[in-house]
Amino acid sequence: MASRVMYRNVASVPFSSKASSIRNEAIPAHLSMFHSSLQCKFRLSSCMKKRHRLIIAATESGEGDISQPISTEKEVKHGTVPSSLYGLNKASNDYATWDTLTGQMAGSATFAFLLFQVPQISLNFQNLTKGNAAALFAVPWMGQLVCLLGNLSLLSYFAKKREVGAMIVQAVGVVTTSVVLLQLTLAGSMPSLVFIATAVAVGFGLILNFLNYNKLLSPQIWYLWEDVITVGGLAVLPQVMWSTFDTILPPSLVPGIGSTVVALSLVILRRLKKLSPDITSILSSVSAWTATLLFMWGPVAQIWTNYINPANIRGLSVSTILLAMIGNGLMLPRALFTRDLMWFTGASWGTLLQGWAILVTMYMNKCIPKPLFWGAGVGLAFWLGMMLATDAKVYSLSSPLSPLRELFFGRIPAKSD
Repeated sequence: MASRVMYRNVASVPFSSKASSIRNEAIPAHLSMFHSSLQCKFRLSSCMKKRHRLIIAATESGEGDISQPISTEKEVKHGTVPSSLYGLNKASNDYATWDTLTGQMAGSATFAFLLFQVPQISLNFQNLTKGNAAALFAVPWMGQLVCLLGNLSLLSYFAKKREVGAMIVQAVGVVTTSVVLLQLTLAGSMPSLVFIATAVAVGFGLILNFLNYNKLLSPQIWYLWEDVITVGGLAVLPQVMWSTFDTILPPSLVPGIGSTVVALSLVILRRLKKLSPDITSILSSVSAWTATLLFMWGPVAQIWTNYINPANIRGLSVSTILLAMIGNGLMLPRALFTRDLMWFTGASWGTLLQGWAILVTMYMNKCIPKPLFWGAGVGLAFWLGMMLATDAKVYSLSSPLSPLRELFFGRIPAKSD
């Protein structure tokens, strides 16, 4: 039977006697319905001056021995090994540098998200104190609610992956969006009972994530929480999507009730171990992808509100929209570098839809000046181009679009000559 190749921790691999120390860090595996990959990143120490072959491929036999040496740039370019494992000579330095920079950029996104809702909160406060509660109806509470639930679910996802920077971003999003929802409730836009239920869920979610990250929570409780956010996300998303277009669709609870029944059935069957391994694997990633879709629906609801009520657009804060675009844009390079499809999907949607697309609707209604609009557009285009070109360079890929191909379809080996 043909052996299957898997990648092992390079720490156990022998090196030549003249090799200096090598530091290896493993990027956590991400299992989803769309993408499954295991990537490793290697850094060569500064004293490594000679070319060495790294034994990084293993044959998964009964013992899983490590046996096959690979190293050359030609092997990488022809798809013999994944480009993510190419860490030699000049490419290794570029890889390590971009690895560090993308991590720092993702961390700096925290500052953008710390201020993200502040302009909107300030504007809402001014309108409330002036008795202009109607201005707050420019902010759809359903859009804010799905963003909050998305942040809460993604907080659990990143807590499990122990991505501290991303965790902080999601936690900040949960708290600040909760403040906006409180203001919308005071204005009469959001039903009080819905806000109370949301506040309770947020409180439990923050506490459980904190305890789980610090390893103070039993696995059984955490698994129960994951089931709750899976069912909750699948129940809320279809209902909110339907209700967003309530001006053209008849009122109905069928989407929410139907999706709740399906989600509960799947979770119960998984607990009883009645699902096939493939369905179980897919269901394990559903909560994270549902969280991303919840987060993605927020700007859709806002754009629709702007379309049907253009007179209320001035109730939006352009600073909040710009900060959303900047914060998500800063996380894009890291999401692409780690080939995390779910993270990249959410961050790119936040950059292009929650940021740029909403700016387009504001520009069309003459709510922002032309220099600001075009300046933001040119800056965004330059940033995306730089990200793709740099990622392709550090992975020794032939085209700036190749990183996207790897992200969505995995490494496609080139045909042998």
